[in-house]
Amino acid sequence: MTDAKYGLLTIGNALVDVLAHASEEFIQEQYQKHGMERASMNLINETRAKELYGQMGPAIESSGGSAGNTSACYASLGGNGAYIGKVADDQLGEVFKHDMRAIGVHYDTTPLAVGPATGRCMVLVTPDGERTMNTFLGAAVELDPNDIDEELVAACAVTYLEGYLFDPPQAKEAFVKASELAHKAGRKVALTLSDPFCVDRHRDDFLDLVDRHIDILFANEDEIKSLFSVSDWNDIPALVDKKCEMICLTRSEKGSVIMNGQDIYEVPAKATNVVDTTGAGDAYAAGFLYGYTQGLPLHEAGEIGSIAASEVISHMGPRPQADLKTLLPKKAA
Repeated sequence: MTDAKYGLLTIGNALVDVLAHASEEFIQEQYQKHGMERASMNLINETRAKELYGQMGPAIESSGGSAGNTSACYASLGGNGAYIGKVADDQLGEVFKHDMRAIGVHYDTTPLAVGPATGRCMVLVTPDGERTMNTFLGAAVELDPNDIDEELVAACAVTYLEGYLFDPPQAKEAFVKASELAHKAGRKVALTLSDPFCVDRHRDDFLDLVDRHIDILFANEDEIKSLFSVSDWNDIPALVDKKCEMICLTRSEKGSVIMNGQDIYEVPAKATNVVDTTGAGDAYAAGFLYGYTQGLPLHEAGEIGSIAASEVISHMGPRPQADLKTLLPKKAA
């Protein structure tokens, strides 16, 4: 992977995150009135986004989106990365572009000139640190195959696809194009399933994508169970075997499991005070892929994933507040 200009290219929904604390009672009230699913990602329209924003408490606003968060963590670890995601030609779009470039991530996707505004994700964090997301996708869903730069894909060791982006048909086409271009250039392709409800909506298409295009799959316990329609964790290893080259499964406080053919590595979680779990999976993927693109053994890559995730969940917001590379063991830095 030393011949790649960039270690990681992430492709996903370009969103601005709006995070605020919320009570369990508020979440329950919103479920009864609007069907808001706790601890999941709920798609909303622009009108509902404005209404919910008015009901939220004091908020933190920052550029986000799952794949964007992974890029931010990868850069904080010392990795050289790039990002593809669609924003509108508006103020929030300019903020997003500035934030990505300011953290050292290459970002040059052409903004949407006409159409919906830049997307945003309203994140409600309950006292247990769990996050409930309400996403107005806006311009993000306008990403299409024309936005996939062949030279950029070929210049990246790993192309990482965000499952949240899988809803629009043109995004699915963009995923396939990016995957084919990456493999044509001898590169690897990774996918994060993102959310069990997202998997429920597109199970057959996800299974087809994994079978035909994915080398490295990221999922948490609920997402992988949803993908294979099973309820018992013990049924998972036999089902995932031979689906793709490698699967990284996160299990919250139980740590993670990395399956590489017949080789299985169990990686413990790093103890921390859980404040906000937003971005935990994004950070884990960044840490693992940083180790992977540096040529480290898989269990060491998993340990870096745990380090990155533990930092992100120790504060509000999905991006690191510490310089992640300073937290790495000396052999990995």
